[in-house]
Amino acid sequence: MRKLLTGLFLVVFAVSCEAQTPQQLALENQAIDTNKVILQDANHAKIDQVVETIYQRAHYKKFELNDSLSTVIFNNYIDMLDHNRMYFFQSDIDQFDAFKNDFDDNIKDGDLANAYDIFNTFKQRVTARIKYIVERLPEGFDFTKDEYYEPDRENLPWAKTPAELDEIWRKRLKNDALNLTLSGKDWEGVVETLSNRFKNYHKVILQYKSEDVFQLFMNAYSEMIDPHTNYMSPITSDNFKISMSLSFEGIGARLSMRNEYTTIADVIPGGPVFKDGRIKEGDRIVGVAQGKDGEMIDVIGWRLDDVVQLIRGKKGTEVKLQILKKNASPGLPPEEYMIVRDEVKLEEQAAKKEIIDIGEEGDSFRLGVITIPSFYIDFDAKNKGDENYKSTTKDVSKLLGELQAEGIDGVLIDLRNNGGGALQEAIDLTGLFIDDGPVVQVRHSNNLIEVGRDYDPKIAYDGPLAVLVNRSSASASEIFTGAIQDYGRGIIIGEQTYGKGTVQNLLDLNRFIPTMRTKLGQLKLTIAKYYRITGGSTQNLGVVPDVLYPASIPHDEFGESSKPSALPWDQIQPVKYDKYDDLSDVIPVLQKHHEERIAKNQEFQYLLEDYAEIRDRMNRKSFSLNEEKRKLERDVEEAKRKAREETRQKTAGLKLGEKDEIPDAKLNIDDPLLEEGGHVLADLILLSKRDDK
Repeated sequence: MRKLLTGLFLVVFAVSCEAQTPQQLALENQAIDTNKVILQDANHAKIDQVVETIYQRAHYKKFELNDSLSTVIFNNYIDMLDHNRMYFFQSDIDQFDAFKNDFDDNIKDGDLANAYDIFNTFKQRVTARIKYIVERLPEGFDFTKDEYYEPDRENLPWAKTPAELDEIWRKRLKNDALNLTLSGKDWEGVVETLSNRFKNYHKVILQYKSEDVFQLFMNAYSEMIDPHTNYMSPITSDNFKISMSLSFEGIGARLSMRNEYTTIADVIPGGPVFKDGRIKEGDRIVGVAQGKDGEMIDVIGWRLDDVVQLIRGKKGTEVKLQILKKNASPGLPPEEYMIVRDEVKLEEQAAKKEIIDIGEEGDSFRLGVITIPSFYIDFDAKNKGDENYKSTTKDVSKLLGELQAEGIDGVLIDLRNNGGGALQEAIDLTGLFIDDGPVVQVRHSNNLIEVGRDYDPKIAYDGPLAVLVNRSSASASEIFTGAIQDYGRGIIIGEQTYGKGTVQNLLDLNRFIPTMRTKLGQLKLTIAKYYRITGGSTQNLGVVPDVLYPASIPHDEFGESSKPSALPWDQIQPVKYDKYDDLSDVIPVLQKHHEERIAKNQEFQYLLEDYAEIRDRMNRKSFSLNEEKRKLERDVEEAKRKAREETRQKTAGLKLGEKDEIPDAKLNIDDPLLEEGGHVLADLILLSKRDDK
């Protein structure tokens, strides 16, 4: 059982490497043949067939590759190429329809010519669009007209004619130009920035090689199976291996491409971005500069690898990032943050403690908070026999002892944004709070079920306990949280968790094709599924807290349940275990008190307003292209922000501008979600005392 690993792997583009300048990147690619047709490499036929065989035989999900699934692969592939329907014409899609029932046979035969034909057509369409952009931008736009832009075209019809697509792009360019104008750029700067932006995107497409197209198509196939199964080319595989090391240099963030934006997918605990605290998951990197005086390079539309080249650098050097916040209103300028590149060490990802004082019903409670960024263990040190090796369980056990010596009344475990880690650590950590017993079940693709158990009867802490989670708590976090809930050992507080209840394994393709002397890629393959000791899976559903916070992001927009190919929730037989306590009677009371409190908590109400605005923006179909209207939206947003700051300063008894002059002033609003979690735990303690009388 100790060999099993959680499956939430991170591909972190933040390793030690000399950053390339934009000039160097340009020199590398100055002689690109626009009309070059990309063909399938001879080796890909064999690799494709081996991958298909592995998927069929070893993947947890049993499926038959047929015409029905071929259509899904076809739709995935088109969506990967042109998600927003900005390049292909309806006539292209009609022509491609002839292929959509053939992809299953193409994959089995190793002949992917159809996929390459589609990509080559896409490349031609991008080239045509760039020509239009370069010719149209200098003409300028009338920002006094009352017209609107629809940024999300995923479900809109494909353009039927070049004139129709030109009009779609005219509004797209006008929107981008308006954003730059509102951020202070003059017209010459607007034209230069947008021209370079789309020329760079064109360069990205022209740089695609046969291996890149192969990886793209194979992942259109794997995405059909489940969201966590991937084919990685040799280059992608190398980046992945570096990212999984315990120590690396960089900014400490995982990046992904969403539409044309390089987006912060995850912030790595202990890294520079994590320590800085201002850049969050979902924020978009729109510009990169080297050091304080470096030129800010617009990177919208760039290939992810090229953005990474600009961000990478040696420990101690500075990189300036221009960030468009996740929830920024249209027209708001990006924010700039200077980040000092540094080494991300395992020690800096370790669990940490603090004590918070909570007042509830006239009583005061000292609560210990233990924040666990990930479920970590230094395997190398442990295997070498080092008794002082780092692990989540060892660190938390020590912190629990220190907190109890300081006379705390209860413990709150903060697992927000903890995406998982080592499965055994989730099991061992649970053991600190319960007697020996089962913690998790794992069912493999062959239906064999293993039970992960805590064998240590000792309990490190037996007092009042709460666990705080959010939508980004996943995998090993859900195993620990689910076990604490199932045993009735503590109260679970927060948002419904991510719902990642699957296990992945890495397979090196050179093992399966030893006759190939070239370096091949890897597969990340889903091989098993997690189940709680009650028999229910954590997959898709996640863990539903006892005291439920309002959702920051709609569940259908983020989390496992938002993935069309996610494996379903199901259940198996429960295992026998001894419940610690039954909290079902107190949960409704805790929820009621929670709702009454947050209705009076100004900071919590601000959060609810922000959540509502995020949902409104996500549901908003169109945005004004009138400069005065966009300015008004921006001014309203800025006025709201200023009003909040004035209210906060007034609440703290400070005059505006005094906060920075009083370093010890704590406004008690730094983390309203944690503060409310403390109140819920205090409530639990009070209710327990009453029951004991």
